[in-house]
Amino acid sequence: MSRKIRTIVTAAAAAASIAAGAQAQDAIPSDQPVQNVVLVHGAFADGSGWRGVYDILTARGYRVSVVQNPLTSLADDVAATHRILDRQDGPTILVGHSYGGTVITEAGVNPKVAGLVYVSALAPDIGETTGGQFTEIPPPPEFVIETGEDGFGFVNLEKFKIGFTGDTSDSDAAFLRDSQVPINMAIFGEPVTQAAWKDKPSWAVVATEDKAIDPALLRQTAEKIGATITEVSASHVPFVTQPKAVADVIDTAARGAVSQ
Repeated sequence: MSRKIRTIVTAAAAAASIAAGAQAQDAIPSDQPVQNVVLVHGAFADGSGWRGVYDILTARGYRVSVVQNPLTSLADDVAATHRILDRQDGPTILVGHSYGGTVITEAGVNPKVAGLVYVSALAPDIGETTGGQFTEIPPPPEFVIETGEDGFGFVNLEKFKIGFTGDTSDSDAAFLRDSQVPINMAIFGEPVTQAAWKDKPSWAVVATEDKAIDPALLRQTAEKIGATITEVSASHVPFVTQPKAVADVIDTAARGAVSQ
């Protein structure tokens, strides 16, 4: 074997050893009380966007489930989330993106939930609505929703990338744009009846380049609920463009919720 080949083989072996060590360090202890994670998507999307976060967390040993919200009413979405929570075999971290934050605020009272993670998300108080969160700080002008005659809304096709997925590739933005799930716009006027963040520990990911929800509103919301805040330089979909950063916050929540 030549010196050059030996060097390459040695370097590859060293890299593999480092990677294995990092993976072992990231793996959760077998006796960690919170090993379940449930992910809840927001409006105009489905659960497939969580794939990157799912892959990272499952590699660390978490049991991860993804809710598919029908987006037909708040009650329907909360019921869909409870349906998945009820299948968990122990304490669970409940994660919501955007409007999904409203869903986990209501559904998070489920006794399986040990903690909440809000990812570029809203968190209404009891009696408040999703739409009411924007009264003082409205959505950025780049975010444009078009509502059909049936009352269901889509994000404007021409402004989808700049308003929703600004830091994705053009091809990823096009796929997310063309696979939109319309939401019943009446949902934004439906008040929550319970606020799980009042009793459950919370964490929040604030996307500093968000063009769908003003970062100032995200920070204000996270501070209101007393969440531990992590800021990430990302668009409205940090779970797509920075899945490790989001997974790390969820991991921290799962480990931190143990001592609550």
